[in-house]
Amino acid sequence: MTEYLLRCPGSTWQERWDASDLNTQSLSAAELTTTETARAQFGQALGAMFALRVIHPSLTAFKANKLMKYTEQFVIAESDPQLDSYIAAVRTSDSTETFKTRAVIEVCTALTVQGIPFADLTPESFLHHATLTRESTSRTGLHTLKYIGHLAWQILHTSGHFPPTAPSTLRGALRSPQLTTTEMVDRHHIANREVRQMFIDYLDRRSPDLKYSSLSNTASILVGLFWKALEAINPAQHDLRLSDEHYQQWRATLVFRADGTPRSGPWVITMAVQALYYDIQAWAVDEPERWAQWSAPCPVPRSDVRAQAAHKRRAQEQTYDQIRVLQPLLPVLVDFVDQRNQHWRRVLEMASAAAHDEQFFHDGHTYTRVITRGDTRLIEAGDPAGVHVRSPRFGRIIDVGLYEDAAFWVWAIIDTLRYSGIRIEELTELSHLSVRQYQRPNGEAVALLVIAPSKSDRERVIPMSAELFHVIACIIRRINPNSRSIPLATRYDDYERTTVEPQPFLFQRRIGQRLEVMTNGAIGTTIRKVCQDLAETDPRFDGVHFRPHDFRRLFATELVNNGLPIHIGAALLGHLNLDTTRGYVAVFEEDVTRHYQAHLERRRALRPPEEYTPVTAEEWTEFEAHFDKRKLELGSCGRPYATPCSHEHACIRCPMLRVDPKMIVRLTEIETDLESRRERAQSEDWIGEVEGIDLTLSFLRSKRADADRLSTRTTALGTPDFRFGRR
Repeated sequence: MTEYLLRCPGSTWQERWDASDLNTQSLSAAELTTTETARAQFGQALGAMFALRVIHPSLTAFKANKLMKYTEQFVIAESDPQLDSYIAAVRTSDSTETFKTRAVIEVCTALTVQGIPFADLTPESFLHHATLTRESTSRTGLHTLKYIGHLAWQILHTSGHFPPTAPSTLRGALRSPQLTTTEMVDRHHIANREVRQMFIDYLDRRSPDLKYSSLSNTASILVGLFWKALEAINPAQHDLRLSDEHYQQWRATLVFRADGTPRSGPWVITMAVQALYYDIQAWAVDEPERWAQWSAPCPVPRSDVRAQAAHKRRAQEQTYDQIRVLQPLLPVLVDFVDQRNQHWRRVLEMASAAAHDEQFFHDGHTYTRVITRGDTRLIEAGDPAGVHVRSPRFGRIIDVGLYEDAAFWVWAIIDTLRYSGIRIEELTELSHLSVRQYQRPNGEAVALLVIAPSKSDRERVIPMSAELFHVIACIIRRINPNSRSIPLATRYDDYERTTVEPQPFLFQRRIGQRLEVMTNGAIGTTIRKVCQDLAETDPRFDGVHFRPHDFRRLFATELVNNGLPIHIGAALLGHLNLDTTRGYVAVFEEDVTRHYQAHLERRRALRPPEEYTPVTAEEWTEFEAHFDKRKLELGSCGRPYATPCSHEHACIRCPMLRVDPKMIVRLTEIETDLESRRERAQSEDWIGEVEGIDLTLSFLRSKRADADRLSTRTTALGTPDFRFGRR
């Protein structure tokens, strides 16, 4: 190897290496010769020169060579106690031998490529190495290199080599961090520097009261959609005082999104702009030196506010319609995921017990157990191997464990959501510590589920039904099969862009050598995929899918419609306002009918039983005769049943008279006659008669006005579908 490098220009081994084809063309040392013995010798020599730090290779050149037992050479050459301690920690970690080996290789490779000792391996340097390795590695299939760095980072962090301020996982370090308010504003590149600073100060002022996701969304609306659009309309705009013309031009830009699709409603944007103006006006009173120069009349008219209220009502109606569509489909979805979970669990059991090329049948499908070469290598290494089968159903070899695991978790997610009514973020925050037990004085144990504060920042405890407890127990058994403690997993908060420290979360899955809680987006995608699979056999699911929050709405609707007081439903759902719970409840026509019948039954139960004796034929005849007697020339009488006329048939003056709009002409005739009688009474000086006629005329004209108003209404109330019995 040294003879080969001496033929390359340079005064040091590193310079000669940099000029060689091994570096410039990323050739492997094996390509320098044709004999097998020489290939092995060249590989050993190159590995020794890397390990002894004679040559500092690039990542590409290092990966171009297959260096057998390189880590052993490197560890001997380094003779570093800190590196030895790291390797010992990796060997004792709870992972497979494959990933343990990768964790040692990854650190040794990073130290070689970067030319640093183990003490200088910082989170930044290892993150750089992991990123370059992932970018240069195929990400398809289950290749172990796509999980580069996860176990190594975890060991480096837990052993104390990385500082406590570093993210606890590599995935947490790879994710985008929270932006500062300055970065939120600067990503939109505002031209006016004073306006830029005003928006930064405004966001800083509001940040203590808003979550990160809300703050970021507010910045996108005010800076990106509002001010940036105003700069395009009027480049000379330097303050918040807008003309109506410029406001209307900006308002027109909200009709379509940036991708050209119509915007369902600009009300969230206009309300954020309105809040900006009102906040600055209020702050200018207390801090005029800072905010007075930006105080200006709000350009958002009242018509936009009224339109927003109408839009909210339309959106609520759409939600109700959606719930009415989804409610009858929920049992179908539940049966589908439950049957699929049971199917793949049974296939996994049968395949695990089968030998290589052994065929078995289940639910009308044929499966053949296949032990792949990868399974054989894992078995030889002492690691658990996968369970693979071949089936005409798929036309390829599949990993039954993956299908069974996916089927279990979608069943667990849907059942937990529909039995508890919790939000999606509350679901992912459930941990082993959320399951509590309450011992009643009579010795009965009640299982409780503690919901951590989320949207409403309010912790609540809900009693678990037998069905919900069964689901939670299955989850605990799945992630804790050996009755040991629940593994600690990290959880990424999509809204806050933060990674929570490892906790015993329930909805965790192993991805490679790391444990992580499922993300909100992954859960939503999984449920949508199940609905798409179901649509292949059930046309009712064509174009219809469940969202995680739909199960919460269905839960609230079922509770309230089944008679649970709405304030108790609000407590279970974690709502601080009853109106919020009412907004979740979709009322169905059959529920209204059933509730009214139940209302009558409750009222009847309060009355003495003797009041509900069987109705005789004479009584029923009398009942029908009552309504016949209420028919009058001008309309009908509204007096209650079994009561006589208390006004001596002075119907014009009687408030119980309901004038038929068709008899308005008759009222005019009566009015003409009364006026004629009044003239006669005046001529005869019958003062008492004049006073009585005037009173009758006032009642007549009032009833005619009511009849005229009724004649202009054409509202059809319809009739119920049920008949009341004779009681």
